[in-house]
Amino acid sequence: MTVPRPAAHESDATLVAAYRSGDERAAAELVRRHGSALARYLYASGAPKSEVEDLVQETFFRAFRAAGSWRGDAEFRSWLLRIGGNLRRDWYRRERGRQMVSIVETDAVDSADPAGEAIAGDQEDRLRDEVGRLPRLQREVFLLRAQQGLDYREIAKTCGTTPGAARVHYHHAVQRLKEILT
Repeated sequence: MTVPRPAAHESDATLVAAYRSGDERAAAELVRRHGSALARYLYASGAPKSEVEDLVQETFFRAFRAAGSWRGDAEFRSWLLRIGGNLRRDWYRRERGRQMVSIVETDAVDSADPAGEAIAGDQEDRLRDEVGRLPRLQREVFLLRAQQGLDYREIAKTCGTTPGAARVHYHHAVQRLKEILT
């Protein structure tokens, strides 16, 4: 007998309620939906590649342990990203920022334009470095908007600020990155 998997069309709120009622399949569906986005966010915000998987697991562990505190006034993904961001900051404080990992692999991928690939790789390295140098709120807002596609209302809830302040932080981050990369 096979146990039915939660439907992909069920809302996050429905899945959280199902998990709180003891349905572990609902938790698995939430991890499937949001795990990759969380990992991308953590990595882009400075977590070393070797730590991303552990941070993702710890984020979900804490989120599921505190599922009763999620009120649904923010998107589940925003709430999850906030937990993950807090864990990443805690990790950074423990490590004191001593480790920096390149965003690209050192082995070049076969390409029709090796010179173009090299230039693109250099630009990607510079962009990741510069995103890492942005002030914390600018970096978080930029990543949540540019990478995760969140609207300013959700970004504000995730970062504990206002939508207007989120817009300003995003604007300043984009301006700074444009100045540095052009």
